[in-house]
Amino acid sequence: MERRIDMNEVSDGRLYKANDLVKADCGGCQGCSDCCQGMGSSITLDPLDLFWLYRGLQLDFDQLLEGGKIELNIVDGLILPNLKMTGPQEACVFLNREGRCSIHSLRPGICRLFPLGRLYENGSFQYFLQVHECPKEDRRKIKIKKWLDLPDPGTYEQFVRDWHYCLKALQKEVHSDPERIKPVSMELLNRFYRMPWDPAGDFYGQFYERLEAFRPQQADTKTEV
Repeated sequence: MERRIDMNEVSDGRLYKANDLVKADCGGCQGCSDCCQGMGSSITLDPLDLFWLYRGLQLDFDQLLEGGKIELNIVDGLILPNLKMTGPQEACVFLNREGRCSIHSLRPGICRLFPLGRLYENGSFQYFLQVHECPKEDRRKIKIKKWLDLPDPGTYEQFVRDWHYCLKALQKEVHSDPERIKPVSMELLNRFYRMPWDPAGDFYGQFYERLEAFRPQQADTKTEV
C-alpha cells in the first residue's frame, strides 16, 4: 500500500539499509499489541506471506479467505488480500487472548518490518523508522536484517523490489483503463495467491517462474486491447 507522507513528520530523518543499526527492537515486546489492532485493511499480504501461512498452517488461499483469516480489498487500484481485523477492538485474527501473535514465526513481511517502513525510489528501496508508531520508548538498536529475522535477506529484498515494481506497473495499467481492474486483479490473485505452492520447495524459484510467465501474458493482453 502506497502512502503519501512527509518524511520529516513520520521519521527520524534518516534512511537505512539492511546492515544498518536502527532503534526498532522493543525487547521482545510484552504484548501491548497496539500494532495488531485497528489496522483496517493495511496489512496487505504478498505471495511470500501466503506461502508461509500455507506451509505453517496447512491452509491455502481459499481456506484462509473462507475461514475469515484474510479478506480482499482494493489497494491502489488492484484487488489484493490482507489480514482481517475483527471484534470491537478490531484486532488481528491471529492475536491471542494474551495479546500475543499466534503465528509469530509465520508473521507477514509488514509485521516483521514494523516499526520500520520502506521508501521506494529509483527501482529500489531504503528503510525508514516510523517514530510515532510504536509506543515503547526505550527501544534498542538492532541491525535491520536481524530485526526482519529472515533467511537470505538479500534474496528477500530482491523479491520485495520485484514484487513492488510489478504491482506498480499493473497499477499504472489499470489507472489508465479502470475496466481492467477486475481481470488484471483476478489473474494476479490466481497466479500468485490461489495457485498451489510446493511448501517443501524453494519459494523464490517458484515465484520467479510465475513472474516470468505472467509478464509476457500481460504484454500480450495489452497488445490485444
